[in-house]
Amino acid sequence: MADCWSTDTGEAVYRSRDAIKNLKIKVRIERVTSTAALSQHLQRQVLSQQEGADIELETLASQAQTGDNEEEVLVGWQEKLFSQYEMELFQNETACQTPLDRQYHAEVKALSKGKGRRNQRIFTYTDHDRYTNCLPLHQHTDLLTTTKSSPTFLAERMASVRNRRQERRTMDSSVPKSRIINWEPTEEFVKSSHVVNNVMQTMHVMGDLGPPGKVGQRENECLLVTIKTDGNGTVIVKPDFNNGREPHRILTKRREVWRLTVENVSTAMKPEEKEREESMYKVLYARHKEYLNSLVGQDFEMPPLGILRYMMNGEIVSAKGFEYDNLYVHFFMEHPNNWSSLPFHPLSGVTQTCRTKSLGQENVAFFSYPFTFEAFYMSEKDSEDSILQWPVLYFKVLSLDSWQRYRTEGYGYLLFPAVPGKHTITCHTWRPLQMGTVSALRRFFIGGSAELEDHSFVRIPGTFKGDRLSRFGFSTETTGSVTFTLHCIQQARAFVDAAILKKRRQKVVDQLGGFSQQGAVCNVLEAFQRARRKMQEARESLPRDVIHSTAQLDLESTA
Repeated sequence: MADCWSTDTGEAVYRSRDAIKNLKIKVRIERVTSTAALSQHLQRQVLSQQEGADIELETLASQAQTGDNEEEVLVGWQEKLFSQYEMELFQNETACQTPLDRQYHAEVKALSKGKGRRNQRIFTYTDHDRYTNCLPLHQHTDLLTTTKSSPTFLAERMASVRNRRQERRTMDSSVPKSRIINWEPTEEFVKSSHVVNNVMQTMHVMGDLGPPGKVGQRENECLLVTIKTDGNGTVIVKPDFNNGREPHRILTKRREVWRLTVENVSTAMKPEEKEREESMYKVLYARHKEYLNSLVGQDFEMPPLGILRYMMNGEIVSAKGFEYDNLYVHFFMEHPNNWSSLPFHPLSGVTQTCRTKSLGQENVAFFSYPFTFEAFYMSEKDSEDSILQWPVLYFKVLSLDSWQRYRTEGYGYLLFPAVPGKHTITCHTWRPLQMGTVSALRRFFIGGSAELEDHSFVRIPGTFKGDRLSRFGFSTETTGSVTFTLHCIQQARAFVDAAILKKRRQKVVDQLGGFSQQGAVCNVLEAFQRARRKMQEARESLPRDVIHSTAQLDLESTA
């Protein structure tokens, strides 16, 4: 029998640009078995067959064809269909307490005087009915599904907040104002604080599946279909439309089986109406684009001729692999030659103190600290052929203990990317190391450790003018790493000129738009020097006559 039913009773989500008032569904219910008739049928089979013979359970199709055992109703969005219980309830005017009840009283009275209602067993609860919030959550699972599953915690919470539209609260008065951040949240606090509250309209299609002659009792009502929608064109239907599949199976408390069929019978849009709507949307989008262009304008702020404007929106994402907890980062930017920035623009900053979180085998501190940087590059006339040097961000990671004493955890630097766009860079750090047990005890108990007087010593000091920088005897220790996310933008008139004139520039100043291609010049020169040294070593191992002939070839090529 499982193959004759549709077991997919989950909800389906649809998105439509059409108005929700045009939604029409057709709901059909049909009784398959009747308890009283089934018992009589089994008794007749037992008497007619021999002892020990198999008893065959048949579907009583003949009795399922009566008018009381099947019904088909066409339902529109938020269309009110009264049940027999509501017809009897709203007949009495004294039972009406709200304006909606009085409106229902007038409608029921008009139905009684007219031709009567067109439904018997199928009725609806609209979004404004007082019975909508009283529906048990387990009705779908008990009636439409074959597996026993309890509603989730989120479903229970959402059932209690679905009418938050009528009773909004600006803030939860149970949370004290002095405790804004809960550093150690419990599971109950997390559950109560992380509940999505989207304003949605709901409609329930119900069925009165009572026995013949006992229609109108509340205990025989069951939930057939639930339809939800929001203001963004999302429509949620549970259970989904059959769409040619087998009907859903409903098992009542009296062990009776019903068939449920749900179909979408909304009026389809005509081809000419669809074309007219698409053309209307095109015109609307074009006007909206023109409106946005008018807000932006055509006069963009451009740097002067021969100047590159470099803007960067960065974020210190996280730090991991350090010895102590409660980390924070102190950073500052350094301008190379021919670089400058605005006087009021900050070039340094300090992040908040962050506790680490165990992820696998490492302790990670998530800062998510944003910072901005803006600088201008202008090359001198005498040094047009010099190699462009990009700004550098120096940083150091420190830890804070309970006595507000800090320790230096590591130093590092970040060379600003020469290519515009998004970059995620992880920089490894190190710190000066003092040999001996006394320094380790001082670092643990008193705080503090060896520090650099000049932070630029992490890379190449800005005051260094020699050819070789020796760090012999300087002991260091590798520590953790810091991750950055950078969004870089370059702006110059050379970009516009190159796009308009389609002309290739040769000088560094003129080809400011080509810095992304020239950013790796230093790497190319270093690779050339390494190749040259390897060639010289190879020459030394060759015989003299071969070296002499090779030197002649070099002189001829140079000439």
